[in-house]
Amino acid sequence: MKKSEIKESNSIEDLQEKVVELSQELFNLRLQKSISQLQDTAKLGRVKKERARVLTRVNELKAAS
Repeated sequence: MKKSEIKESNSIEDLQEKVVELSQELFNLRLQKSISQLQDTAKLGRVKKERARVLTRVNELKAAS
């Protein structure tokens, strides 16, 4: 999900589903890293940042309501 897509999204439910999906992906990446199977370690940072962006947008929408 691109930054612009996150900004344009106005559905809290869709964004919360995306947070759950990203949290699961982050868990899986951490698991892979712990057993030395993760090839692209930079992906951890990208997923964490994307999750933070989505959470920020959710909080913005909640504050506006």
